[in-house]
Amino acid sequence: MRWWSVANFVSNAGTWMQLTVQNLLVLQITGSAAATGLSMSVQAAPALLISVFGGAAVDRWPRKLTAAVSQALLGAVAFVTALMVALDRLDMASLMVLAAVTGVIATVDGPACSLLGNDLVPREDVPSAIGVGALVHQAGRLTGAALAGVTVGFLGTAAAYAANGLSFLFVASVIPFLRPARGAVRHAAAEEERGTKDTMSVREGLAFFARRPRLLALAGVTGVSAVFGRNYQLTLAVLVTGPLAGGAGSFGTVSTVLAVGGIVGAVLGARLRRPSVRVVGALAAAGGLLQVVAGLSPSLAVLLVMVLPMAVVESVSDTAGTAVLQTDPPAHLRGRVLGVWGSIGTVWGLGGPPALGLLMELAGARGALIAGGLVIAGTIGAGHLLRERRAAVPRVSPVANLETAA
Repeated sequence: MRWWSVANFVSNAGTWMQLTVQNLLVLQITGSAAATGLSMSVQAAPALLISVFGGAAVDRWPRKLTAAVSQALLGAVAFVTALMVALDRLDMASLMVLAAVTGVIATVDGPACSLLGNDLVPREDVPSAIGVGALVHQAGRLTGAALAGVTVGFLGTAAAYAANGLSFLFVASVIPFLRPARGAVRHAAAEEERGTKDTMSVREGLAFFARRPRLLALAGVTGVSAVFGRNYQLTLAVLVTGPLAGGAGSFGTVSTVLAVGGIVGAVLGARLRRPSVRVVGALAAAGGLLQVVAGLSPSLAVLLVMVLPMAVVESVSDTAGTAVLQTDPPAHLRGRVLGVWGSIGTVWGLGGPPALGLLMELAGARGALIAGGLVIAGTIGAGHLLRERRAAVPRVSPVANLETAA
């Protein structure tokens, strides 16, 4: 698990380095912010369309081999991009094609690597492993964004892509030496035996997800939070530079506090032993209320005080939700469930920023934060009350009805 965490840190740093450089590269080629957004959407689009098939492939194929091959393929794409940049042959069309290929590979790589990490610890430690993964992701994000400027400044844009390619190859070289935990192996073998009649079809994963109230509730909580909150890089940027009359430096400070809160939240999330949808919902509602207070902030100093707990609550909620998602389904269905979740999450990722942008156009930055936070807390609270009311209604069996009639 330590080796896997180190490998993931290196990979995340390389990925965020490339993402940072890629946005700058698209701006350099086209001079259009819209084109930058389009390149990100093109890379995300495969997850919307074929994530369920990628998850089915993860359930069908050996997990270590699948993760190693997908990492090697992602590395190859990064090296091809680096070569084209170095030879000055990269145009917008080829960049879009490479982004789409990366998105397709990621539909398999994401669930394969997530589930492989869970196999390295006993079943009872999976929530902690997911928390460690979240911590590694946050640390890699900070490191990669910082290294991007340094790398481009001294070695050029192509070097950033090449460094990301090397990070993928490092992960692929580590995977063959990873040993799953004994408890995880026994559990996976038992689940596989129970699922021998499973056809490994996409329909099985969709049907399981649709029949599972916990997963549907998790999807609802995460969806409303993703659409009306969480996009703080957008809402807080407008708030800081608008009503609070700050500049780029002020927003940089806010972004740093958000990152620190994410790391603290990941550490706290790793200590959760029994995460549940109820915990996720309570944290998301608390985050919505904190968002309301942040929208009312009269100064940058007050906003900074509110931003830290907002980021902590969001990070813990994400960690708890990921733990539920990856442990609730039986082992032979987890890849497909993650595939379904990938498609759903892409809808939120593509739809959230435009929805918030429209809300800010109508209500301003403060109004968007306040209204969005109230919608999040109110929706989750109403869902909880409805669930409690349904649970309080006594269920009478048909046999009892017949006896009463008699």
